[in-house]
Amino acid sequence: MLSKTIETALNKQIRIEAESSQVYLAMAVWAEVKGLEGISNFMYDQSDEEREHMLKLIKFVNERGGHAHISELKAPNVTFKSFKEMFKKLLEHEIYVSESINELVHISLENKDYATHNFLQWYVSEQIEEEAMARTILDKINMIGDDKGGLYLFDRDIQQISVVSSAANDPSA
Repeated sequence: MLSKTIETALNKQIRIEAESSQVYLAMAVWAEVKGLEGISNFMYDQSDEEREHMLKLIKFVNERGGHAHISELKAPNVTFKSFKEMFKKLLEHEIYVSESINELVHISLENKDYATHNFLQWYVSEQIEEEAMARTILDKINMIGDDKGGLYLFDRDIQQISVVSSAANDPSA
């Protein structure tokens, strides 16, 4: 059975994961309108993944005797000056999510809720991957600079990052 403290903290994370899905969705739409099909597809896939993270939390809360809440979401930013700025914002957002997960882990230990602590370890590992991926993408973008040919190749190649990342998270792959 979840304590009210843990239930409240997990419900906050449910909202954060839902907002994360919306952040990626807004980025996908922006990239699609700019003709960046590879980046757009990558962002759509990431949006779906964040929604899955939210659903995993919802199931956990409900299965542990709590009540998952679906709340209103903060509207994400929908415009960016450049695709580089968009990926910088993405990294900042993933760092924010990591901090939130870390706080959840802390709360679970303070409340001696070891089942929740164990459950959250998957999210800790996932956030390490998410931040590393965002940093790697930014490194590639910095190498490209203002080269339009480089942007074209990056837009094509990011689809491979999406496929590799999805396969790494799919145990059936």
